[in-house]
Amino acid sequence: MTDVLDREVYSEPEAARLLGLAPSTLHYWLQGGTRRGVTYMPIIRPEPVDRRWVTWSEFIEAGWLRAYRKNNIPMRELRAFIDVLRNEMQVPYPLAHRKPLVSGKSLVVHAQEAARLSRYFHLVDETGRLTYPGQSFMDRVTWKGDLAEGWRPVDDRRSTVLVQPDVRFGRPAVSGVSTATIFDYSEEGATRYEIAEEFELSLKDVRWALSFENARNASTAA
Repeated sequence: MTDVLDREVYSEPEAARLLGLAPSTLHYWLQGGTRRGVTYMPIIRPEPVDRRWVTWSEFIEAGWLRAYRKNNIPMRELRAFIDVLRNEMQVPYPLAHRKPLVSGKSLVVHAQEAARLSRYFHLVDETGRLTYPGQSFMDRVTWKGDLAEGWRPVDDRRSTVLVQPDVRFGRPAVSGVSTATIFDYSEEGATRYEIAEEFELSLKDVRWALSFENARNASTAA
């Protein structure tokens, strides 16, 4: 599973689309950059790298930052926070790892304080409870042991649409069937019942797949 975390799964534009981010925003988080004459190191990567592909661990860590996408991300403080977590917990991808948010909450609190992270960006409050962004992140991730196994691209806990690095090459799917394939069958005139029977899916899976693809195609058309 650790090897999966290192796997290059998405192009930057594809990862940004799944995360609901502007490609330039994701690139900045991955590579850093210069703004107003000041050079910033990446948040997610220890340093810039010469590639435009996103590993599974980078995708998951970007999912955490996504909770704050409408606000200015404090690059320096967040980078320091991730570095403290990485060193304290001895895990290479602390935000793609369940341990900090389950059994390592005291270390998360310590890392937040050590990095002087703004309270708005805390994952855990002073009582050890997950904050709203922390809980939102946990709700989107599925875990295999302590490692992130899947990501739910729809901001609704009821959705059965998942992206997983070992399923359909990381493309959105329900019960292992690509949502794009389900959408194509629907566009060709198949009913939801026919699609469910063809792929041995529940009607719930078919509904969520079509809802996801319709929303995604609408946003692309806009």
